[in-house]
Amino acid sequence: MNARINALIKEIKKVLKGKDDVIASVTAAMLAGGHILLEDIPGVGKTTLAVALSKALSLDYRRVQFTPDVLPSDLLGFNMYNAKTGEFEYHEGSVYCNFLLADEINRTSPKTQSALLEVMEEGRATVDGVTRSLPDPFIVLATQNPFGSAGTQKLPESQLDRFMICLTLGYPDHKSALDILNKKLTEKPEVNAVMSVEEFADMRAQTDTVFVDASISEFIVSFCENTRSHPLVNLGLSPRGSIALLKMAKAAAFIAERDYVTPDDVISNINAVCGHRIVLSSKAKAAHMGAGDVLSEILGATALPKM
Repeated sequence: MNARINALIKEIKKVLKGKDDVIASVTAAMLAGGHILLEDIPGVGKTTLAVALSKALSLDYRRVQFTPDVLPSDLLGFNMYNAKTGEFEYHEGSVYCNFLLADEINRTSPKTQSALLEVMEEGRATVDGVTRSLPDPFIVLATQNPFGSAGTQKLPESQLDRFMICLTLGYPDHKSALDILNKKLTEKPEVNAVMSVEEFADMRAQTDTVFVDASISEFIVSFCENTRSHPLVNLGLSPRGSIALLKMAKAAAFIAERDYVTPDDVISNINAVCGHRIVLSSKAKAAHMGAGDVLSEILGATALPKM
């Protein structure tokens, strides 16, 4: 594993126990320039992970607790009249940072959720006809409670598609739970910065240069096309989904200290990248098949690249 990435993961593990695979996936998504959605019940470490990442990577961090009364102007900013100067002055919103924690994003209104569409896709915000660029890097890590929890509403497909990956932390195993309980009473670990924003940006640039063979690209496109024609899928992967899968594969290769992508780099990221993007048919639900089951079936019907 890349030494600097290993140091980063080791630092995050100080405060998040038993979730090494989640930490690695989130790190890969950030290297790939993507946004992350964590869906789970409260209290399993979603916010802890976000805060720890921002500290370890020296990122300018802001947190917005999404509630029904949060307005688009809270995120994007607003113009206010200054009586002394006789002019309107722009006041920045919460999105002007490197790392935005959108906590419980599915508790706010669709209008406020929509305010994130432009900033997540294009890295800029438009207020009163004036467009302003956001800091680079700009990463959104959003958390949401499972749909059906009190006060939640399902995110639209256009919003979900802008998240590079969607993960679930889940409960810790017995040993990790004991470790959390015991150390919570006796220790207060502090997360330290392991790299600067400039070093992180340099690693993202290196990730982008990882070589991708034509057969890998062919495999990704074929897999995505197969999601659109599968009888148990109503909405398959968009071109944005195929790009996300390729970028995550390149990040996985970079973390493994390879300068080329292998089929396993793609396959290992399929569930995280694609699970939240496909919409299953009623037949799939009646057969008690989840997104992971259907994606496995599609993968089995897609010819693997010959390398």
